[in-house]
Amino acid sequence: MLIDTHCHLADPAYDPDRAEVLARAWAAGLSRIVAIGESRPAVERALALAADEPRISVTAGVHPHDASGWSAEAEAWLREVLRRPEVVAAGEMGLDYHYDHSPHQAQRAAFEAQLALAREAGKPAVIHAREADDDVVAILRAHPDVPAILHSFSSGPGLLRAGLDLRHYVSFSGMVTFKNWQLDNAILETPLDRLLVETDGPYLAPVPHRGKRNEPGFVRHTAERIAAVRGLPVEELISSTSANAARVFGFSTPWREHAP
Repeated sequence: MLIDTHCHLADPAYDPDRAEVLARAWAAGLSRIVAIGESRPAVERALALAADEPRISVTAGVHPHDASGWSAEAEAWLREVLRRPEVVAAGEMGLDYHYDHSPHQAQRAAFEAQLALAREAGKPAVIHAREADDDVVAILRAHPDVPAILHSFSSGPGLLRAGLDLRHYVSFSGMVTFKNWQLDNAILETPLDRLLVETDGPYLAPVPHRGKRNEPGFVRHTAERIAAVRGLPVEELISSTSANAARVFGFSTPWREHAP
C-alpha cells in the first residue's frame, strides 16, 4: 500500500485530467496521497480535493519563495487551518538560497514561525532545503521537538546526519532514478524506519517518465530504486515507508511517539 508523501496535487498542471491521475494512482496500489499546500491558494485547493476524497490528506504552510509575505495575518490563518483534521502537517516550509525569491532573513523568520505553529498544533513539518543546509540545521536544532520530513532529499551529509540525530524523516523523490544522482549513501545511511517516498509531482518525474509531468502513480519507480540500493524486496520497502508515513503524519499512530 504505497503512500505518496509529497505531491502538489492541487497544482494547475493536473487540472485537465486530475480524476484520471487519481484513478491511475489508486490502480497502481496507492492507499493515500499527501497533497502539499505551499501557499494559501494551494491549501484551499487541496482542502477542496480532500473534501471529495478521503484518501487525500493535506499540508498547509508558506514556501520560502513566498516568505516575504509572512505576516501576523498569515500566522493567524495558518494557526487556524492547522487545527483541521485533514491537515496532517505544516509546510512546505524551509529555506531556498538558490532562487532567493525572498530575502534570507525573511525566509528564516517565516520558517521559525511555522515550526512554532507546528509544535502548537502537534503536527510535523515538511521541510524544503536548497543551498541552505547550515541554516536549516541550525533552525531545526533550535526546534528539536517538532518532527520533520526532509522532503525530496538532495542535500549534503551535514543536514542528513543532523536530521537523523534529531530523529527526523528523510523523503526521496524520483531524483534517485536519474543518471546524475550521486547520493545512494544517503539512502543507505537513513534508517529503514525513517525513510519515506514521494513524487513531488508535477515535478521530478522518475525514469522512465523523466521529462514528463510527474504523478502519484509513478512513486513506485522511486520505491523500486530505493529497494534496489538497499538490497530489499520492493514490497518490504513499500511496507516500511508506508508505516513510517502513517507514524509521522498520524494516519494510524500519533506523532508524539517521536522522541528527539
